[in-house]
Amino acid sequence: MALSNAAKAGVAIFVGAVQFSIGLILAEIYYPGYNVSTNYVSDLGATCPGSATVGCVINQPTSMIFNSSIVLLGIMILVGAYFLQRGFHDRPAAVMIALAGIGAMGVGLFPETTGVWHSIFSLIVFLFAGLGALVTARLQKKPMFYFSIVLGLFTLVALVLYIGGDYLGLGPGGMERMVVYPVLVWSIGFGGHMMALDDPVKG
Repeated sequence: MALSNAAKAGVAIFVGAVQFSIGLILAEIYYPGYNVSTNYVSDLGATCPGSATVGCVINQPTSMIFNSSIVLLGIMILVGAYFLQRGFHDRPAAVMIALAGIGAMGVGLFPETTGVWHSIFSLIVFLFAGLGALVTARLQKKPMFYFSIVLGLFTLVALVLYIGGDYLGLGPGGMERMVVYPVLVWSIGFGGHMMALDDPVKG
């Protein structure tokens, strides 16, 4: 039996999020002395001092694992956005998800060595992943509807604190993870939820 467009979107997003979760863990393991409180997530791709783009340290195979994994995440999210639009004809939801995918790809293609470009793509993926969780809530059945809202809001609040430099004792890396982890968990749950749905809109 052929998969619905909703299910295809779910498969793409689920696979992307799961492989990135595993890639993230592996990259952290291979990085010598990595500290989740003091090191940024993107340090796994390239570690640069402050805002400088010189004197950067690139650890292998950490960098290759992280950058390729997050680029693949972005690609799979874009595929998911395409099938989400086909299945639901919900342009705002599809656009939010697509922008998050573009941001994820940009983080891997433009690591810390590229300076401001990396910061721009990081903000894009953080912001639109959180907004995407909120906007797509209406496409989901309860209780996933509520989880989507809670996790989306969690990421957006953490993003505001992170940008403001208020790390709540977690350190910059720890607060950045409070931005990343909720929407990463949501992506896995959302993908699984979509896999069980038929298309509400035919054609």
